[in-house]
Amino acid sequence: MYLLGIDVGTSSIKVAVVDVNTQKSIAAVQYPEDEAGIKSVQSGWAEQAPMDWWHNVQQAILKVNSLNLFDPKEIKAIGVAYQMHGLVVVDKNQEVLRDSIIWCDSRAVELGEKAFDAIGHEQSLASLLNSPGNFTASKLAWVKNNEPAIYERIDKVMLPGDFIAMKLTGEITTSISALSEGVFWDFKKDEISADVMNHYGFNADLIPPVQPLFSSHGHLKDGVAKLLGLTAGIPVAYKSGDQPNNALSLNVLKPGEVAATAGTSGVIYGVSDELTYDQQSRVNTFAHVTYTKEHKHTGVLLCINGTGSMYRWAKHTFAPYLSYPELNLIAAQAPIGSKGLKVLPFGNGAERMLNNKYTGAQLNGIDLNTHGQAEIFRAVQESIVFAFRYGLDIMRENGMNPKVIRAGKANLFLSEVFAQTFVDVTGVPVELYENDGSVGAALGAGIGAGIFKSAEDAFTQHQVLSYLEPKNTAAYEPIYQDWKQLLMKTLG
Repeated sequence: MYLLGIDVGTSSIKVAVVDVNTQKSIAAVQYPEDEAGIKSVQSGWAEQAPMDWWHNVQQAILKVNSLNLFDPKEIKAIGVAYQMHGLVVVDKNQEVLRDSIIWCDSRAVELGEKAFDAIGHEQSLASLLNSPGNFTASKLAWVKNNEPAIYERIDKVMLPGDFIAMKLTGEITTSISALSEGVFWDFKKDEISADVMNHYGFNADLIPPVQPLFSSHGHLKDGVAKLLGLTAGIPVAYKSGDQPNNALSLNVLKPGEVAATAGTSGVIYGVSDELTYDQQSRVNTFAHVTYTKEHKHTGVLLCINGTGSMYRWAKHTFAPYLSYPELNLIAAQAPIGSKGLKVLPFGNGAERMLNNKYTGAQLNGIDLNTHGQAEIFRAVQESIVFAFRYGLDIMRENGMNPKVIRAGKANLFLSEVFAQTFVDVTGVPVELYENDGSVGAALGAGIGAGIFKSAEDAFTQHQVLSYLEPKNTAAYEPIYQDWKQLLMKTLG
């Protein structure tokens, strides 16, 4: 018996097939091999075509099937993880009306700030746990204000994972977790926020039916099943944003447990049993995958836009002919502190932890006689860690004090320099695991379909690959403080 997990990322689609008995991936692929592009017709804008995601999902499933490592007909449920906060709008025929305005798009910042003032700061934070900010609701408001002809044709508003589930099943649903990440959910009243809907002038019919996150979100259509070699009628039994799903994949389910990821964006995500919020909305609180009206488990999320995207830029600019593992080996040749070279890795849109300011990425203090590839690549990795530390300190201000952080051994955590620097600069040990987002989505499907009796039962085979402890905290502290001073100067 197998489970299929789909992870709709910004750069590619990842698909994994998990054996129910071992809870391990037996086959995994990504598509396309090259990183997918982002459309940016104006500075601060970022869009992708939902039908490109759907094409890539189909190709990824066909590709994993072609490995001949399992019988696709034995897949019993499908789970979907997806890039958070993106806006997808469809008409009554389920046709996409415009490209998706994705998570790192900054165009709606001003609208969110006006909504924050109009609703009231205390009211927003106490009920939404966030400022409306640059989230999905504000992106929809931008469409309403700037593309009224398109807005008038909208039948349903979705997040990226809802769209993929719709293409698989023909049904459109949402969940409390999804609505909270779009900042449509009132945590005090446990219902769709009247404040947000009324302020922006949204019709309630735009919101799909609300389903439990672990439940059926529709069944695989006959035509899609035939095309993909799967069994018609199996459920899409789980949908989650990539960061709550990443936490699930690392068995971060209980209050006090913390996960981290460093892909295109970087995230620290801690589970709480309190409706907490940051007064400045620099870190955000959403409903965790285990949130229910009886057990209000929330995820406190620090997001940094410019992590993997910053490292990708450095690779393409300074060494496009090298692989990431080769870059990591070169970075290890530079000393701690990269000989004084400092980088601000904030070139991928407005940063929430910087109060929605956009600084742009910077390389500071370049010495043409001493700085080469090794210093550049190490400084980029160190600067990304410094950004994590800056955000983690905000989380600490809000009562989140992790004793250990769990991370998947993937993306930047594949770099020994990055992983050890992360531990040294934050002062928090890290446990590294094999699971990734597509595996988490598959396990989530097993929970939602009742194949596993509980979320805990899906992780009985969960094992630590390695455990990292701080070694160079004292050496890094003054280097971090110098970097922070540069950031403060840049922010004014």
